[in-house]
Amino acid sequence: MTTQRYEAGSRHLLRQAEEELAAGDARQAAEKGWGAAALAVKAYCAQNRWKHDSHFRLRQAVRRIARITGDKEFSYLFRTADLLHVCFYEDFYNVDEVGEYLVDILIFLDKLAELPDILPDDDQPDP
Repeated sequence: MTTQRYEAGSRHLLRQAEEELAAGDARQAAEKGWGAAALAVKAYCAQNRWKHDSHFRLRQAVRRIARITGDKEFSYLFRTADLLHVCFYEDFYNVDEVGEYLVDILIFLDKLAELPDILPDDDQPDP
Protein backbone atom coordinates (compact mmCIF):
# COMPACT_ATOMS: atom_id res chain seq x y z
CA MET A 1 0.00 0.00 0.00
CA THR A 2 1.26 3.49 -0.74
CA THR A 3 1.78 6.25 1.79
CA GLN A 4 -1.17 8.18 0.38
CA ARG A 5 -3.49 5.16 0.67
CA TYR A 6 -2.42 4.61 4.29
CA GLU A 7 -3.09 8.27 5.06
CA ALA A 8 -6.47 8.27 3.33
CA GLY A 9 -7.40 5.02 5.04
CA SER A 10 -6.44 6.46 8.40
CA ARG A 11 -8.72 9.48 8.09
CA HIS A 12 -11.49 7.31 6.66
CA LEU A 13 -11.33 4.96 9.64
CA LEU A 14 -11.45 7.91 12.04
CA ARG A 15 -14.62 9.15 10.34
CA GLN A 16 -16.08 5.65 10.57
CA ALA A 17 -15.15 5.53 14.27
CA GLU A 18 -17.08 8.73 14.83
CA GLU A 19 -20.09 7.28 12.97
CA GLU A 20 -19.94 4.08 15.03
CA LEU A 21 -19.73 6.15 18.19
CA ALA A 22 -22.77 8.21 17.17
CA ALA A 23 -24.64 4.92 16.60
CA GLY A 24 -23.70 3.82 20.13
CA ASP A 25 -21.25 1.07 19.15
CA ALA A 26 -18.25 1.76 21.38
CA ARG A 27 -16.57 -1.52 20.48
CA GLN A 28 -16.51 -0.88 16.72
CA ALA A 29 -15.62 2.79 17.24
CA ALA A 30 -12.67 1.73 19.39
CA GLU A 31 -11.33 -0.69 16.78
CA LYS A 32 -11.63 1.87 14.03
CA GLY A 33 -9.80 4.38 16.23
CA TRP A 34 -6.98 1.87 16.62
CA GLY A 35 -6.96 1.29 12.87
CA ALA A 36 -6.79 5.01 12.15
CA ALA A 37 -3.72 5.40 14.38
CA ALA A 38 -2.06 2.26 13.03
CA LEU A 39 -2.50 3.29 9.39
CA ALA A 40 -1.16 6.77 10.17
CA VAL A 41 2.00 5.23 11.63
CA LYS A 42 2.30 2.88 8.66
CA ALA A 43 2.09 5.89 6.34
CA TYR A 44 4.89 7.66 8.18
CA CYS A 45 6.98 4.49 8.25
CA ALA A 46 6.51 4.03 4.52
CA GLN A 47 7.70 7.60 3.88
CA ASN A 48 10.80 7.00 5.97
CA ARG A 49 11.40 3.47 4.65
CA TRP A 50 10.97 1.96 8.12
CA LYS A 51 9.59 -1.52 8.58
CA HIS A 52 5.96 -1.53 9.65
CA ASP A 53 4.75 -5.10 9.31
CA SER A 54 3.57 -5.81 12.87
CA HIS A 55 2.12 -4.18 15.99
CA PHE A 56 5.56 -4.43 17.55
CA ARG A 57 7.19 -2.51 14.69
CA LEU A 58 4.51 0.17 14.84
CA ARG A 59 5.23 0.69 18.55
CA GLN A 60 8.96 0.81 17.81
CA ALA A 61 8.37 3.40 15.11
CA VAL A 62 6.32 5.61 17.44
CA ARG A 63 9.04 5.39 20.10
CA ARG A 64 11.58 6.33 17.44
CA ILE A 65 9.49 9.33 16.38
CA ALA A 66 9.21 10.43 20.02
CA ARG A 67 12.97 10.05 20.51
CA ILE A 68 13.93 11.95 17.35
CA THR A 69 11.44 14.77 17.92
CA GLY A 70 11.86 14.88 21.68
CA ASP A 71 8.06 14.79 21.96
CA LYS A 72 6.97 11.99 24.31
CA GLU A 73 3.34 12.79 23.62
CA PHE A 74 3.59 10.61 20.50
CA SER A 75 4.13 7.56 22.69
CA TYR A 76 1.37 8.51 25.14
CA LEU A 77 -1.16 9.08 22.37
CA PHE A 78 -0.29 5.83 20.63
CA ARG A 79 -0.83 3.99 23.91
CA THR A 80 -4.38 5.29 23.76
CA ALA A 81 -4.72 3.62 20.37
CA ASP A 82 -3.43 0.38 21.90
CA LEU A 83 -6.10 0.64 24.62
CA LEU A 84 -8.76 1.09 21.98
CA HIS A 85 -7.52 -2.04 20.20
CA VAL A 86 -7.80 -4.04 23.43
CA CYS A 87 -11.29 -2.61 23.94
CA PHE A 88 -12.39 -4.27 20.72
CA TYR A 89 -11.66 -7.66 22.25
CA GLU A 90 -12.61 -6.95 25.85
CA ASP A 91 -15.41 -4.40 25.29
CA PHE A 92 -14.65 -2.52 28.52
CA TYR A 93 -15.04 1.15 27.53
CA ASN A 94 -18.36 2.90 27.16
CA VAL A 95 -19.32 5.36 24.42
CA ASP A 96 -18.23 8.41 26.42
CA GLU A 97 -14.81 6.94 27.18
CA VAL A 98 -14.20 5.87 23.59
CA GLY A 99 -15.25 9.35 22.48
CA GLU A 100 -12.62 10.90 24.73
CA TYR A 101 -9.97 8.53 23.37
CA LEU A 102 -10.91 9.28 19.78
CA VAL A 103 -10.04 12.92 20.48
CA ASP A 104 -6.55 11.69 21.38
CA ILE A 105 -6.41 9.74 18.13
CA LEU A 106 -7.24 12.88 16.17
CA ILE A 107 -4.49 14.75 18.01
CA PHE A 108 -2.08 11.90 17.21
CA LEU A 109 -2.97 11.95 13.50
CA ASP A 110 -2.57 15.73 13.34
CA LYS A 111 0.81 15.60 15.10
CA LEU A 112 2.07 12.98 12.65
CA ALA A 113 0.81 15.06 9.73
CA GLU A 114 2.81 18.06 10.99
CA LEU A 115 6.12 16.16 10.95
CA PRO A 116 8.51 16.63 8.05
CA ASP A 117 8.18 13.92 5.39
CA ILE A 118 11.50 12.39 6.39
CA LEU A 119 12.89 12.61 9.90
CA PRO A 120 16.61 13.16 10.33
CA ASP A 121 18.61 9.97 10.73
CA ASP A 122 19.04 9.17 14.40
CA ASP A 123 21.76 6.54 13.88
CA GLN A 124 19.49 3.90 15.32
CA PRO A 125 18.63 0.71 13.49
CA ASP A 126 15.34 0.66 11.65
CA PRO A 127 12.46 -0.40 13.82
